[in-house]
Amino acid sequence: MTVEREPTQSSIDRGDRGRLKILQALEDQDTSVTFDDPLEHDMVLNMGPQHPATHGVLRLLVRLDGETIVAAVPDLGYLHRGYEKIAENMTYHEYIPHTDRLDYLSPLANNVAYVLAVEKLAGLEVPLRAQYLRVICAELARLASHLVWLGTMAMDVGAVTVLLWGFREREKIQDIWDILTGVRFTTSFTRIGGMANDLSGETSAMIRTFLDQFPENLAQAEKLLVRNRIFIDRCEGVGYISRADAIGWGLTGPLLRAAGVAHDLRRDEPYLVYNELEFDVPVYEDSDVLARFYVRVQEMKESVRIIRQALEKIPPGPVNAADPKRVLPRKERTYGKMEELIHDFMIVNFGINPPIGEVYHAIEGSKGELGFYIVSHGEGFPWRLKIRSPSFVNLQALPPMLKGGMISDVVAVIGSVDPVMGEADK
Repeated sequence: MTVEREPTQSSIDRGDRGRLKILQALEDQDTSVTFDDPLEHDMVLNMGPQHPATHGVLRLLVRLDGETIVAAVPDLGYLHRGYEKIAENMTYHEYIPHTDRLDYLSPLANNVAYVLAVEKLAGLEVPLRAQYLRVICAELARLASHLVWLGTMAMDVGAVTVLLWGFREREKIQDIWDILTGVRFTTSFTRIGGMANDLSGETSAMIRTFLDQFPENLAQAEKLLVRNRIFIDRCEGVGYISRADAIGWGLTGPLLRAAGVAHDLRRDEPYLVYNELEFDVPVYEDSDVLARFYVRVQEMKESVRIIRQALEKIPPGPVNAADPKRVLPRKERTYGKMEELIHDFMIVNFGINPPIGEVYHAIEGSKGELGFYIVSHGEGFPWRLKIRSPSFVNLQALPPMLKGGMISDVVAVIGSVDPVMGEADK
């Protein structure tokens, strides 16, 4: 039997306060409208949270003067799952699968970012082969994420063919992940102190085959869009944000580089073995939807270049550090030696117990700076974990990008931001 409960006055009050807060935010934004009561004469349009153009459960309130946007407020939190709080009740190893579910389009990069922060806190040195393998994983994740962005963003402005092409190429990357990690989506492949598995000859051959044919396919898709007058008109001059505003709002990744700022953590604050690899950082000055398109397309070309170098330079050797009290042993050794079984039991049940302290480490993810801030009290689980998710930060800059534009341009602007709400809401 289902019992329907009447809403309490406190819940009604909370809902009213939330609505008033958003309306007040719309009123507070600087506009050229001079009516005594702007909301009486303008229209407030609610987009989402269930809207195909928002790429997830994103709600956007837009204040319109005719078809012109005079103010906009993103309303986030519909996919909030408490991932930062969950970390406080898990060992450092147990939390790795949860990182897959942040930006679920590039799970391998999430694994790498989190594990690098834990290793920095614990003072763990990772073998060189594992570092090269992590670079390969992170760049494959960047390609997979950008392919989904390219297809969905093109579909948003009417070019459906590119969506099918993007998912076809991404499928090839997921086939590689299947052989490399054992799964196609939420990989949990990186381990504290190393990797779950080594790079086999079969996987290496699959990656090389993919890299041989991908540039030509990417060029065809790029040509299909840049020679499309409708696509150019829908993107050029749309969603502009100044260089100063891009820096002030804390934008990173393709959005910042499309605004003329040559900032890339792989080059400016090198981690893993990126300082041993040659690549360019694509930068454009126009800071509109089209510039973000060009930046991401060039990034895919650079990722191919990086992976090729990593495959050539990866040295032989182990992929896990020789630290049995903090690094999980291989399964075949766990079932064959009593000492390995004891180490496995202690790590799984009690964690690695890093020293007291705090640390922040970030990588250049597909959407920008993805960082983890960890506070340790010397126990087997974090006392506090904070995730610096680029999608959350980048979405805050929607108001200046949308202001002064047309309501029909909203879908193109959101697509150019490329948010993943699992990462934004956490």
